[in-house]
Amino acid sequence: MSEFKHNYENKTMWVVLLTAVTMVVEIIFGLTTKSMALLADGIHMGSHVLAIGLSWVAYIIVRKVSKSEKFTGNSDKILSLSGYSSGLMLLIFAVVIIVEAIQRFYNPVDIVYKEAILVAIIGLLVNIASAFILHHKHEHSDHNIRAAYLHVIADALTSVSAILGLTAAMIWDIPFIDTIAALISSFVIIKWSIGLLKDSGKVLLDINQNNNEHGRHHH
Repeated sequence: MSEFKHNYENKTMWVVLLTAVTMVVEIIFGLTTKSMALLADGIHMGSHVLAIGLSWVAYIIVRKVSKSEKFTGNSDKILSLSGYSSGLMLLIFAVVIIVEAIQRFYNPVDIVYKEAILVAIIGLLVNIASAFILHHKHEHSDHNIRAAYLHVIADALTSVSAILGLTAAMIWDIPFIDTIAALISSFVIIKWSIGLLKDSGKVLLDINQNNNEHGRHHH
């Protein structure tokens, strides 16, 4: 099993690097071109660097503790804990997008459409590349790699909805389509993150093993 974990450790590392480089480039260009869209996306990329970075660190910790004789716990729980934390982050991101979208609905901002669409396309390409790197066979999956994968897919979904929303807004001049697209993708992301929290939470609380005992006590 450890070869998969080692493989995942490398995969998450590459995605962290790729996302971090994109983040730095976007922030630099955002500042030099005074592009709010690039700057905002760069900062948003930072949150994914943290989340996927957490998944990467979890694999490093598991690798270290599995060599240590002092550690007698279940190292897989570390992956579930990281997945759980990552799921919480994903949930927070989705809520932040909803809040921002609602604010934008009430106070529309002038969007430089072509530039915003370009930024969304860059984000999408980075996320597609990351998704390819992180792609894993389901039977070897753990909550940690799943969390990292979900972050990338969630981000890709946000980019797609931004591209569609912005394009529609630009063509038909309906700025709030962008907001609706953001809200829809947020609800999808919330659904995914809750699924991840449930699954990783079960492992952390040993719910699978204890079900039968509780069942017996109650009857």
